[in-house]
Amino acid sequence: MSTLAPTPAAQRDAFATSYEDVTRIRLEDPVRIARLAAARTRRRVTDSGGTLMVIAADHPARGAIGVGKNPIAMASRTEMLDRMREALAVPGVDGVLGTADVLEDLLLLGALEDKVVFASMNRGGLQGGSWEIEDRFTAYDAASIKAAGFDGGKTLTRIDLADDRTSFILEATARAVDELAREELIAMVEPFWSSRPGGPGTTVVNDLSPEAVIKSIHVAQGLGSTSAYTWLKLPAVDDMERVMDATTLPTLILGGDPVDDDPATLRATWKRALDRPNVRGLVVGRTLLYPADGDVTAAVRASVDMIR
Repeated sequence: MSTLAPTPAAQRDAFATSYEDVTRIRLEDPVRIARLAAARTRRRVTDSGGTLMVIAADHPARGAIGVGKNPIAMASRTEMLDRMREALAVPGVDGVLGTADVLEDLLLLGALEDKVVFASMNRGGLQGGSWEIEDRFTAYDAASIKAAGFDGGKTLTRIDLADDRTSFILEATARAVDELAREELIAMVEPFWSSRPGGPGTTVVNDLSPEAVIKSIHVAQGLGSTSAYTWLKLPAVDDMERVMDATTLPTLILGGDPVDDDPATLRATWKRALDRPNVRGLVVGRTLLYPADGDVTAAVRASVDMIR
């Protein structure tokens, strides 16, 4: 994606007005994506008063389209985009995290105006794959994030001591941290201490004990030749005071499952985490986009009210 000079509002390309229009633009005028990215009204990360409410939609790119007991809940792209646009329109929502396909659809529809944007970088660790831990960087890189005018990149970094592929993802994450820092972009690292309790080829399980999260923090924050632009993305677990004492890095808290986790319990867990001074907000996807009662606006508004 090429970097273009900002365009006066009166001269900007028109946004798409329908999903059919999105497809037509992609077919007939794909460079409009770069032009709209260059002309986009941007918001600084610090404009939110110190906390961020970010909506995540990067799960589908690694084959994770299930929500709760519905394995294909996110199968419809247009339905997901409807939910994303509804969530992003709620006052107090600062931004979005996604892969290029999702972010560019939202860009064409005008939904990224005045938003902070984080780009997902490694989606090659497909859910259920034998190579899942070796999460190849198949999405954005630092150069494309910079060219798009986005604010940072996010990595998923799972650490499985029984899987030799872990060494690859640690090295790749360190390289991404360095490349983002050279562009003065945020490197949002999401670490998990992981294993396959059922043996090779079985489901990857993340250890959410405070001790495991603390270990993952120490590994993640040491990746790269500088941590000047490194943030963490962590689960809210028990004993967050002790967990967050493991780092001085700005941290965003990720969500849970909207079906398996009680919304009130989830929000209470988030609130305890947000009480820590280095926790700077939430990055939540399916929990808010696919709430059990179907009311996206209410779910997002409740979370915004909590962090503000």
